[in-house]
Formats: sequence, C-alpha cells, structure tokens
Amino acid sequence: MTRIKRGYIARRRRTKIRLFASSFRGAHSRLTRTITQQKIRALVSAHRDRDRKKRDFRRLWITRINAVIRERGVSYSYSRLIHDLYKRQLLLNRKILAQIAISNRNCLYMISNEIIKEVDWKESTRII
Repeated sequence: MTRIKRGYIARRRRTKIRLFASSFRGAHSRLTRTITQQKIRALVSAHRDRDRKKRDFRRLWITRINAVIRERGVSYSYSRLIHDLYKRQLLLNRKILAQIAISNRNCLYMISNEIIKEVDWKESTRII
C-alpha cells in the first residue's frame, strides 16, 4: 500500500496564524498552541479597547473643556455649559469644543458668554 501524504490545509492555517503572531515574543510566536491562545487574547483585548478608547477620549475632551471654562470664572462649569448648549439647541459636540478650547480659547469664551447672556435673558423674561 502506498503512502498517502496529508493535504496542505492544516499547514496553510498554521502559517496564517504564525503570520499574525510573528511580532510576538518568545514561544508566543513559535509554538502553535500558544500562538492560537495569544491570538485569541489579542483579539479580545483589541475588541475591548476599541470601546475603551472612545471612553478615554470623551473623558479627555470633557477635562479640556472644563479646564478652559473654569479659567474664566469659578461659578461657571462644564456641566452648565453643556446644559446651556442643549437649551439653545447648538450642535457642538465635545470633540469640537475641546479643539476650540485648545486652539482658540477666546472663541470658546465668546460662545459661552453668548449662551449665558441669552439663557439669562430668557429666564428673566419668563419670571415677569
């Protein structure tokens, strides 16, 4: 009986996994079982950290906006600014506000002052 050679499918699968893990250190890039374990772990971390990155950037933007707003006056804060923006139905998200705060603080001060004036004016007319 002649010898039957195995196919190439398993070898192709392993080389594909090895290409993924070629930058890993030690046995994590050489041994097939540890390569598959590390691949699963890497993909889980990547999936988790995509959401975490969004969270971290939102926190950074909020911190930047709050720092610039509080420089002008202690009584005015980030939460009041966002509340007043929603009252006036202005479509400025936190990313844009943070970019304005970094590049041109006077522009952010002008926006906040206009919002404060209009909100105070509306509230004073409602009381009367």
